[in-house]
Amino acid sequence: MKKVGFFQSVRLKLIVVYILLLLLGIQVIGAYFVGELEQQLESQFKSSVDDRINSLTFSLQNAFEMERDEDDPTLQADVERLITDFTERNARSDDINSLIVMDDSPTVIATAGMTNVDVGEKVSDQRITKVFFLGSTDPSTNSQEYSGAKAIISDEEETVGALYFTAPMNSVYQQLQSINGIFTKGTLLSITVTALLGILVARTITRPLTEMKKQAQVMATGDFSQKVDVKGNDEIGQLGITFNDLNDKLKLAQATTEGERRKLSSVLSNMSDGVIATDRIGAITLMNAPASKLIRQTFEDVQGQSLLDVLDLNDQIEDISEVEEAGSMIIDLSSDDQHLLLKANFSAVEDENNEMSGFISVISDVTEQERVAQERREFVSNVSHELRTPLTTMRSYIEALNDGAWQDPEIAPRFLDVTQNETDRMIRLVNDLLQLTKMDHKETGLMKKRVNFNDFFNRIIDRFEMNKNDKISFERSFPKRSIYVWIDEDKMTQVLDNIISNAIKYSPEGGTVRFSAHSTRKQLKVSISDEGIGMPPDTVDKIFDRFYRVDKSRTRDMGGTGLGLAIAREMIDAHHGKIWAESKEGEGTTVLFTLPLMNQNRGDHS
Repeated sequence: MKKVGFFQSVRLKLIVVYILLLLLGIQVIGAYFVGELEQQLESQFKSSVDDRINSLTFSLQNAFEMERDEDDPTLQADVERLITDFTERNARSDDINSLIVMDDSPTVIATAGMTNVDVGEKVSDQRITKVFFLGSTDPSTNSQEYSGAKAIISDEEETVGALYFTAPMNSVYQQLQSINGIFTKGTLLSITVTALLGILVARTITRPLTEMKKQAQVMATGDFSQKVDVKGNDEIGQLGITFNDLNDKLKLAQATTEGERRKLSSVLSNMSDGVIATDRIGAITLMNAPASKLIRQTFEDVQGQSLLDVLDLNDQIEDISEVEEAGSMIIDLSSDDQHLLLKANFSAVEDENNEMSGFISVISDVTEQERVAQERREFVSNVSHELRTPLTTMRSYIEALNDGAWQDPEIAPRFLDVTQNETDRMIRLVNDLLQLTKMDHKETGLMKKRVNFNDFFNRIIDRFEMNKNDKISFERSFPKRSIYVWIDEDKMTQVLDNIISNAIKYSPEGGTVRFSAHSTRKQLKVSISDEGIGMPPDTVDKIFDRFYRVDKSRTRDMGGTGLGLAIAREMIDAHHGKIWAESKEGEGTTVLFTLPLMNQNRGDHS
């Protein structure tokens, strides 16, 4: 899990929010305090200036009304004296920086402080001249100074002069600036203290959350053994208790899920059938080992691929949604070196909302079943055909005999002879079928005994040599020492009779049938070869199948049932041996089989 940095943590957010709330409160209080203080200082400043200006105005009014003799000072001199005295008395306050006194001309008769007019100069400023028409006006205030004009009114209520003043407000704003500085320092100190307290409070709040985060990370690894330490009964404490309850429930749920997963994994792994799971669009998400073996691809190779592509169903199914309707089908995955038929059963998987979320396909190998079914069908067909041919022949000859041929001394014996041959052929066929049936059901026991195979093989060959055509020769190749095997003589005689009979049947005139027997350390190997027509390589393994014939017309003419080599294979298998054939077209055929040699420790006991 990605580690949370300090600048992204809840602790910093709590501290910031705590400071911002305090800062907002301080700023609101400060703004209100500074605003009210500014108004109060301005009001006090203006009141102080107005009081002194009114006092000066009263003194100037007396000077303007006084009757003067030749020896008395002039009006201008009295005014200058009054202004000078006023300036000296207010030198420390330094709040009124300019005074201008005018008569009704209006002409400047006296000035004090910083002015831009001279004594005797006429005033044209509307702020001053309108006093003579309107009387005293309200002083005006801007960001830098407080100024105004006061009318000097005689007892007859006539405006005899005017006083114009300006008072800078720097002192007021300096006081405000000093107070703001003190307030700012107090704010910074409060923020510092608040930040420290916020860190302590945030740690108190976030420490349980940090522990729960660490516990959640441990739980994510599958370890549910640890618990959160609950130190209070507040909301965070209740959260810790709930978190511990969740831990217990997750532990139980994981144990249950893990148990079910192991059961499912065991079932899937030990199933003989393959299981393939897909999502709703048909992409493979799960496959067990038997399925991987059947389709000859690993799960890593097919993960995410379409089920239709992997099972080669695009020719049969256009869209994955159609597989549920298909139910089951036979899939041919045969290759050049292996024949493989699979049966696939499809079913849809629904989620808790009854919506299709994927598909399950169960596949099984039915190659052997299909082969057996096909052999069964071919067997029934072959038996029917083998029985129908002699029965049809017999029926034809019997009908001819019924029609009067039995009275012909030349035709009747020949017809009866054919009928008898076909009857014998059917009897042989039925006997061979019964024998195969008994061997299939393991109903034929073997009467084994210790046999010198050289003597046994020679006796059988001698019997055939007495009755063979003189145009066919035999050639034997046996070791001089005795070879002992543990066999059923009757069953092995039938095996050799079938193989030798076929070799003689297919040998041409002047041909040679060769017999060979030799032993290795553990087994006896026997071969019987002819110089007949041979057979194609792709049919060599089929001659041991029931009713299979390389040359059907010739075999049937010779009275064969097509079951001899099939019976021979069953009997060799019963003796724990192996039988096979080797052949080339035009060069003849060799039938070989092996038998286990008799254990020397067995001795002469049967």
